[in-house]
Amino acid sequence: MARYIGPVCRLCRREGMKLFLKGERCYTEKCAIEKRNLPPGQHGKARRAKLAGYGLQLREKQKVKRIYGVLENQFRRYFEVAERQRGITGETLLQLLERRLDNVVYRLGFSTSRAQGRQLVRHGHFLVNGRKVDIPSFSVKAGDVVTVRASSAKNTTIAHAQEEVKGRGVPEWLALDSDKLSGRIVSLPTREQINLPVQEQLIVELYSK
Repeated sequence: MARYIGPVCRLCRREGMKLFLKGERCYTEKCAIEKRNLPPGQHGKARRAKLAGYGLQLREKQKVKRIYGVLENQFRRYFEVAERQRGITGETLLQLLERRLDNVVYRLGFSTSRAQGRQLVRHGHFLVNGRKVDIPSFSVKAGDVVTVRASSAKNTTIAHAQEEVKGRGVPEWLALDSDKLSGRIVSLPTREQINLPVQEQLIVELYSK
């Protein structure tokens, strides 16, 4: 699956807020938002245009895509799946994105960012219910157990991530066992447990036109 490989700090600057795309760097004074909270490009110093209607809807969609690291076609497929399911479409969409294996690895603290989590999954460092899974978009379900492979237990990247994210905490829908380097999906995440500054209803309105 294709992915964005350009500079990620400009994505945060475009949205005018931290999307936490570079892990621990986002928590330091080196963060691009801390240094220059201006849109990228030669016209970045111009005043931000006031958005309304379509502009607001588009920015919310772009924000969520960039947070989870998915491109347009894949994001639209997630929306179509959410639309077919029972419940509130916007909340179901966020739930589907949260259930991605690369996001779960990030939420459990085995990586400092979702992009790093994606790379670790692709390199085969994790097991789901005892089986190796190297597909970042793999969707976990309640009761699944995600474990660091025995051969990867001393991986310096994972060890470093665990140290860096100690104070970040783990969402209520996950249970972490630091000693065994594993996490269990206690339940599917609710909207209240998905701590993201997004208005998912605007995305639903955008795709419903």
